[in-house]
Amino acid sequence: MAIIEGFRVQNFRALRDVSLGKLSGQTEGEALTPLTVVIGKNGVGKSSLVDAFGFVADCLSTDVETACDMKQRGGFERLRSKGTEEPMRFEVYYREAPNERPITYELSINLDSSGRPFVESELLKQRRKGQKYGRPYPFLRLDRGKGLVWAGEEAVEIEGEEDRTQTGVELTDPRQLGIATLGTLKEHPRIKRFRDFLKGWYLSYFYPNAARSLPSAGPQRHLNVHGDNIGNVVQFMEREHKDRFTRILARITSKIPGMTKIDTEVTADKRVLLRFNDGAFEDPFFAQQMSDGTLKVFAYLLLLEDPEPPPFICIEEPENGLYHKLLESLAQEFRTHATGKKNAPQIFVTTHQPYFVDALSPEEVWILEKRPDGFSTIKRVSELEMVKNLVAEGLPLGGLWYSDYLDAR
Repeated sequence: MAIIEGFRVQNFRALRDVSLGKLSGQTEGEALTPLTVVIGKNGVGKSSLVDAFGFVADCLSTDVETACDMKQRGGFERLRSKGTEEPMRFEVYYREAPNERPITYELSINLDSSGRPFVESELLKQRRKGQKYGRPYPFLRLDRGKGLVWAGEEAVEIEGEEDRTQTGVELTDPRQLGIATLGTLKEHPRIKRFRDFLKGWYLSYFYPNAARSLPSAGPQRHLNVHGDNIGNVVQFMEREHKDRFTRILARITSKIPGMTKIDTEVTADKRVLLRFNDGAFEDPFFAQQMSDGTLKVFAYLLLLEDPEPPPFICIEEPENGLYHKLLESLAQEFRTHATGKKNAPQIFVTTHQPYFVDALSPEEVWILEKRPDGFSTIKRVSELEMVKNLVAEGLPLGGLWYSDYLDAR
């Protein structure tokens, strides 16, 4: 499964210029780990970083103007960093498999002459076949909706040369991503794979009240971003993947005392009820009666045990509503599933809970802070030599954070 090795965002809210992991053209820098966690105080930009991923995904699923206006973002001018007239820029550096050549996607969004957001530039590039080092070359280059694309699996731009795989492109809608259109064409398999990868990102907007809704009965394969189809997914797992569902129940019951069984009941009007059986009571509890924490843990485990999980899962502050002693085991669950192996998801989490961080290694954790100028800065905790040494001696990372040993400046 594809994995993001690096991500850069510029001129997006407090993220004037923030980079994580390895990027194109860098000789230094280690790739992001399969489980990556960003920590920091309130107001330093953790939510903005999560939304930067969501924004790029929304640009594909809708268009850049709609993405700017949705989810209370408030439009382009409220998204662009204060005091700058430069475009918002995003860079995704990823590999389709461990031994594949990395691919870089660059996106720039600005205002047109009428004051509307549009795609100023778009670039996909990759090293030529057989090259392990050296700079990558474009196979998609668009400026203001016009440019060139190279077809097939191997062709890239070669300076001063033209070849039969090179085609001129002009988009009719400057607010649509080029990959949205070109990724549907058979002659552009690399663009299609990146489009599908981006389309598959899962940004969790789960909240317990959504899981307490009563959806129409009917099995569904995947948990949606709000979690309001959790009963439908349980129906599907009960029917199609009983062994996986049994494993989920075993882990749930080990974490929530007294829980013995979870299943569904279809009402007379064909609504689906999620039932939780507590061994101390004869009658089951329904989702509407369960605590926020129970529903949240169950939803996360159901998401992780998806037989066809999303390639990239982004979760903001999973600790909210959870008993503190559950947090370390939840972090371990995330790591167990984010292995970096085939068909395993990459998981990106933000948190401000030291108990969750106790289960992590310095390589997995990035600390986000705010500079005196109001913009954010980020650093990998493994770059803090003293912290690495203290963790190696057995001190928990979350405890060091709580004691102010972690400082990105």
